[in-house]
Amino acid sequence: MTTYAFPPGGLPDQTVNPEGTAIFTEAYAVIPAHTMRDIVTSFLPGWTGARAWILARPLTGFAETFAQYAVELSPGGGSAEPEPNPEAQAVIFIAHGTARLTLGRDAYDLGPGHFAFIPASAVWTLWNTGDTPCGFHWIRKRFEPVPGQLPPEARVVHETDVPKSAMPGTEGIWETQRFADPLDLRHDFHVNIVNFAPGGRIPFAETHVMEHGLYVLQGTARYLLNKDWVEVGPGDFMWLRAFCPQACIATGTEPFRYLLYKDVNRHPKLTL
Repeated sequence: MTTYAFPPGGLPDQTVNPEGTAIFTEAYAVIPAHTMRDIVTSFLPGWTGARAWILARPLTGFAETFAQYAVELSPGGGSAEPEPNPEAQAVIFIAHGTARLTLGRDAYDLGPGHFAFIPASAVWTLWNTGDTPCGFHWIRKRFEPVPGQLPPEARVVHETDVPKSAMPGTEGIWETQRFADPLDLRHDFHVNIVNFAPGGRIPFAETHVMEHGLYVLQGTARYLLNKDWVEVGPGDFMWLRAFCPQACIATGTEPFRYLLYKDVNRHPKLTL
């Protein structure tokens, strides 16, 4: 059964040991699901009936290229002017509940598993159309245009309609669902779903220029972050700076799946 994790909210009772598993280093951070409680949410200008767990934002010693949120909309909640920055492009991924997205003159009814890419300067709205809360993941990045090339178009699709591409030699044990064509240089970031069968692994310590945000949608794994092996599960978030070594081994009896952000297809800036 496919599931899409989301922050639990609430507040642990007074019998819970406050010693936690959150980690913050110069190379990576781990924000476990059990830390994503009511008291760490933010309320956003331009939104009604909404609260957000802000998991990553541009910050010295932390994320540089993106911001990532988990947003919960109460019934009837949403926004007619959700994006304050006209240079920001976005991805929305619905975890639970239902919502209506308008993009220009087009309207889309979204449910769990729906993915939407929203270009910079797009006119869009999002409202919870159900009678229960709607939870969605929201990733924002400032668009880096390419001279003489138009920006990418909006796209709305359900993840089950996106084929799984097996990594070479893995026979389907390690697969990626790519929501944008990797050869389409109009895109300066990708958000994919990465899938591992139980026991599947990244069999070497990836070390590369791309910054990552990883939100675990389903399953469990041991994840190598820099020099440390960390146990992660549904709802845990990881940030990895550029060149942070990384690998994983899927554990448990169900697929290990995560929503992956990475910046791509642009020259590195030559100044800080």
